[in-house]
Amino acid sequence: MQWEPGPGEGAQAPAFDCPVWCVLCRGCRARLREACQRGRGAIRLPTDMLSIKLPQLFDIHQVPKVFREDGIISGYRHPQSSALDCILSSFQMTNETVNIWTHFLPTWYFLWRFSVLCSTLNFLSESYTWPLLVYMLLICVYPFTSSCAHTFSTMSPEARHICYFFDYGALSLYSLGCAITYGSYVMPDCWVNSWLHQHFVPIAICNTLFCTSLSCYSRFLEMQFPHRSKVLRTGAFVFPFIFDNIPLFYRLLLCCGGSCCHSEALPSHCYHLLFAFLTCFLFASHLPERLAPGRFDYFGHSHQLFHICAVVGTHFQMEAVLADMTSRRAWLIAQAAVPSFLSTLGALALSIILNLGIIGIFSAPLLWDPHHSANHPLTPPAKRKQQ
Repeated sequence: MQWEPGPGEGAQAPAFDCPVWCVLCRGCRARLREACQRGRGAIRLPTDMLSIKLPQLFDIHQVPKVFREDGIISGYRHPQSSALDCILSSFQMTNETVNIWTHFLPTWYFLWRFSVLCSTLNFLSESYTWPLLVYMLLICVYPFTSSCAHTFSTMSPEARHICYFFDYGALSLYSLGCAITYGSYVMPDCWVNSWLHQHFVPIAICNTLFCTSLSCYSRFLEMQFPHRSKVLRTGAFVFPFIFDNIPLFYRLLLCCGGSCCHSEALPSHCYHLLFAFLTCFLFASHLPERLAPGRFDYFGHSHQLFHICAVVGTHFQMEAVLADMTSRRAWLIAQAAVPSFLSTLGALALSIILNLGIIGIFSAPLLWDPHHSANHPLTPPAKRKQQ
């Protein structure tokens, strides 16, 4: 290429970037094309690395009884899946896929709400916000734990039980978070500083231990006594829920009698109770798949609806707690004792340790004798020792 300076321009040749100069030079087009061909060959990957084979799915009669669900006929994963297969199955349409994502995605929503609160509230030095801190941590933990349990529950019969042990433990800790926030922000005015108010959190800690123990034990009855197992597991979670909401029930009772002042939190509380009732109903009834087995294997079965109702109910509960915390702040600080580290974060730490111990007690027989537990996966630990 020849270049001649125009009028008023110096004799210095223009500076081109290297790619443009190479293209314009004589013969460089061919050399550039050849280099590109060599580059494609250098980075070419094997075809087996580019094609990911999704795990095979099975029908109900092809999997062990411990993996079967009432009214679900197809879409089961391999009962001895690897961890990678379990992760890949979350991107494949199985009867667990919606269960995984209906709790995994809300985890990020609650984390986002938590991060917004961290930027507006002083959780480190303001003890009035510590009950809310415990609550926000736990509403992020319980859906994530549930999502992981549904993801990895098909690695083995033992892994299935242990995964759901942790799921039950996270739910029982969530009930403790509800009790801590309700005792701090939702307690009726006439109950503040009463005996129930002072012992609300210690009783809630005992409830978490009861909830985790009974729900874990119910899994050992699932094969031989499925109805008894369902009743015990449902009762394990209903009892802490009723206790946690005693202050709220009393406030609603006062409002029905016209003895309460209007609060912007009450509508959200009512929506939370509505979705909590739907959650319990769906969990216990196995509707609609019980009425039409096989029709709701992938979409619309009770556990998916149960997850959605639980998350929506938690959202309304969070909004109600935030409204009560803000609107009653001045009165509660003046009339009630300021939340302490021991009654909030300390109670959470103690409950985590004790619940992990309970989970370890129920998991130990499955880990010590996996061959026996695979053949008799639902023999209670006490009876297994006798055998």
